[in-house]
Amino acid sequence: KKTGLNKKCDVVIIGGLGHVGLPLGLALAEKGLKVCLHDKNTANAELVKKGIMPFIEYGADAILKKLIKKKDALTISADIRDVSQAKYVIVAIGTPVDEYLNPNVRVFLEFFNGLKKHLKKNQTIIIRSTIYPRTCQQIMKILGGTKKDIQLAYCPERIAQGHAIKELSELPQLVAGVTPKAQNSAAKLFEYIAPKIIKVTMEEAELAKLFTNAWRYIQFSITNQFYMIANDFNLNFNRIRQVMSDGYGRAYNLPSAGFAAGPCLLKDTMQLAAFNNNNFFLGHAAMMVNEGLPNYIVENLRHKHNINKKKIGILGMAFKADMDDTRDSLSYKLGKILRFHGARVFYSDEFAKDPTFISKEQLIKECNIIIIGAPHSAYKKIKFPKKVELVDLWGIKESK
Repeated sequence: KKTGLNKKCDVVIIGGLGHVGLPLGLALAEKGLKVCLHDKNTANAELVKKGIMPFIEYGADAILKKLIKKKDALTISADIRDVSQAKYVIVAIGTPVDEYLNPNVRVFLEFFNGLKKHLKKNQTIIIRSTIYPRTCQQIMKILGGTKKDIQLAYCPERIAQGHAIKELSELPQLVAGVTPKAQNSAAKLFEYIAPKIIKVTMEEAELAKLFTNAWRYIQFSITNQFYMIANDFNLNFNRIRQVMSDGYGRAYNLPSAGFAAGPCLLKDTMQLAAFNNNNFFLGHAAMMVNEGLPNYIVENLRHKHNINKKKIGILGMAFKADMDDTRDSLSYKLGKILRFHGARVFYSDEFAKDPTFISKEQLIKECNIIIIGAPHSAYKKIKFPKKVELVDLWGIKESK
């Protein structure tokens, strides 16, 4: 049967319209490669075909508009058979976890069971998703059953969401392969965009990715714990943080307090814990601190006010600053706890769209208590009325 593509391409990215796959596809296509973006998301597909980014990715809009006009530079497909048309097949789909945050490896492996019949001899399969350690060994067993000379590599993404276009050209790329041939083939592809290739073993790459996200998650938990301690003593944590780092290099990396959320940090920390037989006390402690921060904020408010039927606003529903992605945002958990205690909760965001959200101007007018859920840069310019009690754990109103 004929596939959807008219001719062969260099790269097919599965999950090519998502936050990981689309920026990568743009970066590779901009270097002259023919890229096919495979995805089932029809809404995103329609936007991209019109040259419109479906989410915020700084620096991507102009590149997409330029590539859409170039013949065969960028194609979009919902036909899985099109993976047979490329030398490289990059898998950039999300890796699921169950309701207990344990990795659901079975679902990921079942995907490859379905994929293998569409693969051809001498293709290089590159896993871009964050995976549970030793998953690649199981994938190779599945693909090996096809009796095809398929090369499997793991090249984890390391970018900060929203800044992939910039960071893909700045950050070294870790490259691992089941065989030296697979590793060299994947390295050859990423040499188009990465300033440096670091060749590692498969298990080194798998753990390096999880270690990186767990390290960041633990860092955020430390500063959130400091915030709680300072606040309990009626002290301004952000003032303490500023004097700690003023001229003192060893404290420069201490982040501000705030919600540590999104689709990666908590999930990957718990994947690492599961891999180590739940013997990861720092990871579990970090989860208790970070996930407990919304409840801590509510309890502080309840000590000062009867919040039943009180109007409380949350400014910022995205999981990070100046982004439109609300996945796993702790602002929603905060709102849920507030409503449990009877508060009337209003949501607003500068970038995320939702029919239930109101403008920041209306939120400020309605509410006497306002909590900054995401430190969007626009909030720094707001002059809050004296009637408003502001909960600014990020310290954005104090930053210079």
